[in-house]
Amino acid sequence: MENNNNNIYPVFDKMLGRADKEALLGQRGLMIWFTGLSGSGKSTVAIALERELQRRGILCRLLDGDNIRTGINNNLGFSEADRMENIRRIAEVAKLFVDTGIVTIAAFISPLRSMRQMAADIIGHDDFLEVYVSTPIEECERRDVKGLYARARRGEIKDFTGVSAPFEAPEAPSLTLDTSRLPLQQSVEEVLQLILPRINKEK
Repeated sequence: MENNNNNIYPVFDKMLGRADKEALLGQRGLMIWFTGLSGSGKSTVAIALERELQRRGILCRLLDGDNIRTGINNNLGFSEADRMENIRRIAEVAKLFVDTGIVTIAAFISPLRSMRQMAADIIGHDDFLEVYVSTPIEECERRDVKGLYARARRGEIKDFTGVSAPFEAPEAPSLTLDTSRLPLQQSVEEVLQLILPRINKEK
């Protein structure tokens, strides 16, 4: 059977490049990748960051576990292999946004270092900033209105990160936030201090 890939001819040399897109937007594309346990505050900080960037006139896109899992990755489960594929697809999509000059925010547990390393490899290490939301598991459980941690501890949910599946903390994140200690606005401010010098493009 003929390999259809032989009939695919990339046209990237004929397309407008990243520099053209960034010049149009007056900003640089960047990936801010939030990682941490369920309930750590990843999505809360990411949503607040998106709103603040919007207020400042910076085009951004938020990718969150819930909206990805119900769409492009709705055929994946939570085995380690499926989680790896989940992150791979997210990274490939994110790279398209970043290469278009869009500030892209991801909020995913992404529990293994190998997953986050893969994402950085796909997106590009120069464009990838890892933010570790290090909120202690005790606080994450206290916040758990859905009762997921309790169900996991009863054995009703398999492969639940932090209970029956591992979480590997980043060894050298770009930024660490403990939302049990930092108010939301301060967390957002710390991220802004990290990313704004990378995003702002002289017009």
